[in-house]
Amino acid sequence: MATLQEKLITPVAGASSEGPRNKVTVVGVGQVGMACAVSILLKDLADEMALVDVIEDKLKGEMMDLLHGSLFLKTPKIVADKDYAVTANSRIVVVTAGVRQQEGESRLNLVQRNVNIFKHIIPQIVKYSPNCILIVVSNPVDILTYVTWKLSGLPQHRVIGSGCNLDSARFRYLMAEKLGIHATSFNGWVLGEHGDSSVPVWSGANVAGVNLQKLNPDIGSDKDPEGWKEMHKLVVDSSAYEVIKLKGYTNWAIGLSVADLTESIVKNLSRIHPVSTMVKGMYGINDEVYLSLPCVLNNGGVSSVINTTLTDDEVAKLTKSAETLWGIQKDLKDL
Repeated sequence: MATLQEKLITPVAGASSEGPRNKVTVVGVGQVGMACAVSILLKDLADEMALVDVIEDKLKGEMMDLLHGSLFLKTPKIVADKDYAVTANSRIVVVTAGVRQQEGESRLNLVQRNVNIFKHIIPQIVKYSPNCILIVVSNPVDILTYVTWKLSGLPQHRVIGSGCNLDSARFRYLMAEKLGIHATSFNGWVLGEHGDSSVPVWSGANVAGVNLQKLNPDIGSDKDPEGWKEMHKLVVDSSAYEVIKLKGYTNWAIGLSVADLTESIVKNLSRIHPVSTMVKGMYGINDEVYLSLPCVLNNGGVSSVINTTLTDDEVAKLTKSAETLWGIQKDLKDL
């Protein structure tokens, strides 16, 4: 006797054996991981999404919650498992897993604990998706992107850190807000470390091609009577910390930022993003360090880096950033 499905549907072609073309995996389903996943889904960037975590109940719950909203999405397949086999043939893998810094813990100890976690995660990802592009979001992102590159064996252009993409977005929002324009109309970059030693490129800040440093030669310096330097201080000291203080964590902005990077890769847009990439040999940096520079992202990952014209002071800050990170990286074990 024919089933309801057989009565309803007459097959014309056999089931397609072709796998997904734009599969995206998100490793870690905490607040940040799910913000990345939802942002990518809402931009219709994936034809399959896989979620991975060690906490099985939460993982299954997040998957079911998304599947129940399938009517409102255009991603036909959403899967989840703690087994990395579920990630097979991913085009992009977003890594958000990791441990948080404990009170009084040194940065080196925090990184070393995350290295031990990444030693399990990264080889599994590469085993099932050897051709993927890795986007590392876990903090401290620049060092963990370096760790990922070392553990994965992938070429450096396919290992990217989310880096200063969000720092630059915050900078553009804050500057534009003060100028009374939309964030997309202010052009400004934050480079270097995603963190305390990030470098605002005041020499290149402009609106509609008008260089702000020409209008105010002291912009961004201690001598500036208008105090524009405060905008970068807010990016470093206040933006994330204030959000964390108010709601306990920050997730939506980074999720939107990662979806933006994913779009440039999936759609082969060749857009420029300030993301963390290998900078050895640039700006006098001789160590293997990942820092944010303006990178052209396309379907191969980082295709090129823009040679930004920085002032001597900006170059000095960038190299100091590199020295700070290398000071931690050189003592890491088991890489």
